[in-house]
Amino acid sequence: MDQHIHCIVNDCHYWKNGNKCAANEILVATDSFGADNPEEIDAQMATQLTPQSAGNCMTTCCKTFVPKDSKYAGIDDVKKTQ
Repeated sequence: MDQHIHCIVNDCHYWKNGNKCAANEILVATDSFGADNPEEIDAQMATQLTPQSAGNCMTTCCKTFVPKDSKYAGIDDVKKTQ
């Protein structure tokens, strides 16, 4: 199955034209998880993480976000696809 992850956050390293996410993996988490964990905790560790209930979309975040031209691009071992 060919998945399409849509993203309108154009200052993210993984954003590409057409509002697409070019990360080979993403981690969607609760806002509290995102705030409590460093950038290194991302999609590569997903199978080791404990699932949480968000309640609604307003309390979720994309943990894979990395600012464009950031020195942290790749810190989470997530790769940008072509």
